[in-house]
Amino acid sequence: MAFLKNAWYVAMWGEDLGTEPVRRRILGEPIVLFRTVEGRVIALADACPHRFAPLSMGRVTEQGAIRCAYHGLEFDHSGRCIFNPHGAGRIPPAANVRSYTIEERHFAIWVWMGSGPGDPNEIPDFSHLDEADPEHITKRDWLEMKADYRLITDNLLDLSHTSYLHDGILGSAETTKADVIVEQEGTRLTVRRWMPNVPIPQLVALMHKPADGRYGDLWMDIRWDKPGCFKNFNGATDPGRPREEGSGMIGNHFLTPIDANTTAYHFCAIRWNPRHWGPEVDADIRQQLAELRRFAFEFQDQPVIDAQQRNLDDPAVDTSRPALFDIDIGPVRFSRILDELIEQECDAAS
Repeated sequence: MAFLKNAWYVAMWGEDLGTEPVRRRILGEPIVLFRTVEGRVIALADACPHRFAPLSMGRVTEQGAIRCAYHGLEFDHSGRCIFNPHGAGRIPPAANVRSYTIEERHFAIWVWMGSGPGDPNEIPDFSHLDEADPEHITKRDWLEMKADYRLITDNLLDLSHTSYLHDGILGSAETTKADVIVEQEGTRLTVRRWMPNVPIPQLVALMHKPADGRYGDLWMDIRWDKPGCFKNFNGATDPGRPREEGSGMIGNHFLTPIDANTTAYHFCAIRWNPRHWGPEVDADIRQQLAELRRFAFEFQDQPVIDAQQRNLDDPAVDTSRPALFDIDIGPVRFSRILDELIEQECDAAS
């Protein structure tokens, strides 16, 4: 499987990384991440060039190097071996490992997987995470899914599934019929769903209480930035009223391929235009939002998407001619954009 290499991927949430080395696999490549005592994030290939023991089994020195647990060789931020405790201390030219360009932004650690240093300006804009009141941000969470990240992208860009897979939590039979608009700006894709005068589902009702206790105008706008970054603006207002009078949330999803059939899925949400019902109620709502979102991802989306992947990998299942419907307009457009980007990258490298 070909991946888009010249792109930024979320390796993990920044708060989850300390001086203890952490192993991640991104696009099939094993990487060790750690912080120096000053807090700088370092990412290196996770294999000592001596006998290929994982550097993630070692420890970080006070000087900010990582020491291999097997023979004590030490490597600096550039991946160069700077200390050999054996014999005369000679360091052969081959004693180095790849160093990855890292940026810490929007609470996440981003790694550039392509050639060259990578341009930080190409990191998708999620500055709303930095600007949000911490009281309105849910837990920065993640899970591992046994599926190609493109299947999860299809899931996010076609939110019609919320009417059935997330019935009662994110949608209902009444939200099946929706006005759908797809917009493209460069390589950025946005899919908008508008559902007027429908029952407000459980998760949205935590933020917007309809005047009649049940019905409202519901919207789901989701933005995709290459290679796997999503901003999902979901909310409700009373029927016929402007969005500004309603409330909702901004979901943030970051998909990082571990390999061809496994994905690290990072997520969190922000309450948008929140209604304040008192500190205790607000704290409880934030907790319920985090729990409901993880439940939807882990116990509703994940089993179906993992099962999709198993069918795609099953030679007994004919997957050569998938049926396409009107609801597939977002996923189809995404596939074309991604395929073109990968093809351009391959052409440039040849």
